[in-house]
Amino acid sequence: MNMQNVNTPFPRGGIGEGVVFVFLASGFEDIEALAPVDIMRRAGLQVETVSITDEIVVNSAHGVGFVADRTLAEIDFEDADLLFLPGGLPGATNLDACKPLREGLMQHYKAGRPIAAICAAPLVLGHLGILEGKKATCYPGFETELKGADYTASLVEQDGQFITGKGPGAAMELGYVLVERLKDSQTAAALREGMMYNFLLMHNS
Repeated sequence: MNMQNVNTPFPRGGIGEGVVFVFLASGFEDIEALAPVDIMRRAGLQVETVSITDEIVVNSAHGVGFVADRTLAEIDFEDADLLFLPGGLPGATNLDACKPLREGLMQHYKAGRPIAAICAAPLVLGHLGILEGKKATCYPGFETELKGADYTASLVEQDGQFITGKGPGAAMELGYVLVERLKDSQTAAALREGMMYNFLLMHNS
């Protein structure tokens, strides 16, 4: 089963310790944020959830109050190897409306470091114009927001420094791909097996 497309693998960036910032806005999609966080933390990566406002508690699209690790004002974008944008509505549009986040994303992009986004959240990258000429995926219907991108509709897509996921059903696969990107394929394979993900794929094949 072809779960992802890979084009031009990109090396680890940032400070080289697997530091990931996951940005949470009001209305974020629960599984798209927390499944990758769970998987990456199991892999030993330093994952920090970041509220994009001064409020440490962020309400998800399904009304779950989530206590973030830090607020946007408390982080330095230069500390991160990878930035991750979960989807959901209005979570994705709230991310897009956050000027300090957009500025941090551009800083990270110009430094050549990896950026991941899932579901509707790739629209943030599309609006910044940094997906121009890149392969990308997103939730169906948002592909028109990916300015200049080559929309592939893959479950997970990689192109250079960008990793994008299609929607809630892609959340676990994206998590494993991020582990491969920031750590190694052996760790990702062990997690796929230990978390019964391979069994799920075989059961549904």
